[in-house]
Amino acid sequence: MAPPRRTGPRPPAHRPPRRRHRTATAVLAAAIALVCAVPAGPAAAATRPAARAAASAAPSFRLAGLPMKDGTVLKADVFTPAPGTPGARDGRYPLVVQPASWGQNDLEYVAQGRQLAAAGYVAVTYTVRGFWGSGGRIDVAGPTDAGDVSSVIDWALAHTPADRRRIGMVGLSLGGGLTLMGAAFDPRVKAVAALSGWADLADALYSGRTRHLQAARLLDAIQTPTGRPGPEFSRMLADLYADRELPRVVRWAHTRSPATYVDRINAHGTAVFLANAWGDSIFNPGQMTAFYERLTVPKRLELRPGDHATQELTSLLGLPNATWDSARRWLDHHLKGTGGPGPRQGVELEVRSTGRHESYPDWAGVSSHTARLRLGRPDDRGTGALGGPGGTGWWRRIDGGRDSGANGGIAELSGALDQLTGLPPTAAVPLLPRGAAAVWQSAPYPAVQRLRGAARLHTAVTASAPQGTVYAYLYDVDALGLGRLIAHAPQSWSGTGAGRAVPLDVTLFPTAYDLPAGHRLALVLDTADPLYGGRTPRGSTVAFGSPAGHPAELALPLR
Repeated sequence: MAPPRRTGPRPPAHRPPRRRHRTATAVLAAAIALVCAVPAGPAAAATRPAARAAASAAPSFRLAGLPMKDGTVLKADVFTPAPGTPGARDGRYPLVVQPASWGQNDLEYVAQGRQLAAAGYVAVTYTVRGFWGSGGRIDVAGPTDAGDVSSVIDWALAHTPADRRRIGMVGLSLGGGLTLMGAAFDPRVKAVAALSGWADLADALYSGRTRHLQAARLLDAIQTPTGRPGPEFSRMLADLYADRELPRVVRWAHTRSPATYVDRINAHGTAVFLANAWGDSIFNPGQMTAFYERLTVPKRLELRPGDHATQELTSLLGLPNATWDSARRWLDHHLKGTGGPGPRQGVELEVRSTGRHESYPDWAGVSSHTARLRLGRPDDRGTGALGGPGGTGWWRRIDGGRDSGANGGIAELSGALDQLTGLPPTAAVPLLPRGAAAVWQSAPYPAVQRLRGAARLHTAVTASAPQGTVYAYLYDVDALGLGRLIAHAPQSWSGTGAGRAVPLDVTLFPTAYDLPAGHRLALVLDTADPLYGGRTPRGSTVAFGSPAGHPAELALPLR
């Protein structure tokens, strides 16, 4: 649920979505001031005795309208440390800028702003242009949004006791993408924490040349009540829905992708903290791991079970949260120089099936070896062996455009259920209709198999239509045949002649998962999934095969 709407004077050059009342503003400001007067939990409890003289003085809070270079006014909350709070240098405190997430407003980060100010930061949280009471139109981290980051920093340096030598950013979702864009376009930003953000927006919306329609519609629905889309964003969204002009959509998304500007981030030397969820159905973790590998600055990547923004949710309520705690430690180290050596650079994984935490110096070291499992010729019941001698010269034909029941789940819900209950999307593998799905299954494994990274499928495809989409699913199958989804990914093709065989490679989204001893692996291929906008016409046929010289196989990264 979205936080309460930010109130205040009308910004120039735009009409607010609804009437605001002075009484509501006063009540809201008083309520937040009361919250700010409460000690800041563990952070306050750990304050050194020298600082306790200032304990009776709470951080100050005020509402502000921040003018941008084009005259647009953005609504913001400003938290300032109480006099005497440790952390000042020459009377100035490190600055943390927090852009609100998609469809939310500046009140989203009230709890974090209070905690940051109590810990000796100036915190400025703002509603991104085009949403709620901020002026302008939605830009989706485009050039205007990136320029706004710098303008917010300029305002903070001029109107608060912020230290220009110690500037950081933290953001969730859209705010996470904007923190990375801020690192790319403003060299004053020394450290950032991007939580459930994106690095490659094109890959997030169109990975495997397949439209991620359920995610796009969810984002569209979230912005509708309070957002004001610009004409460019509206056109790109309409093109994505209609499956037209997709090269133009991809170009538009690339200009809004921090990965496009990774060389700038590296040149600026900004310390980058990244946190994402294994099951993020909006910004898949694959685009983030690829971005992480290209960074040469101080960097850290944390991946946990969950869906988009679910792993950070409790932090918005001011409750203990592992992701937010890590982000705070990162800022403390790189902006304050406190906390000893600080959080280690590298990668930390929470294994989905066990909850165990593992640390690695880099992403390449997450897996130690690769098992290459050949796909065998399917038997009369439509199931092939996964592993073993394999073989070539066979084809497995299924109906095109027909949903087999195997799927990637529901955007925002399935990953959250996996996080909370350990139950990912499931399928009864023996009951999947073999007319709609091609299935390969391994023998039971005598020992635990530790999957770490992104599995890769190589096969060949021939179809009766010139274009199509395949969805690859990897399942953990127990003794009863119930399959729990380990990973999946879509891959589309086009421009092939009817009946002509072409190579097909699918990289599944990365994960960390322990397959229990006695369980099997199952690979399922079909051509319809409600999460995506596929291209396989219903009534067509699609065949997967293992041509001579190019055997079909699944490359499985293991630890």
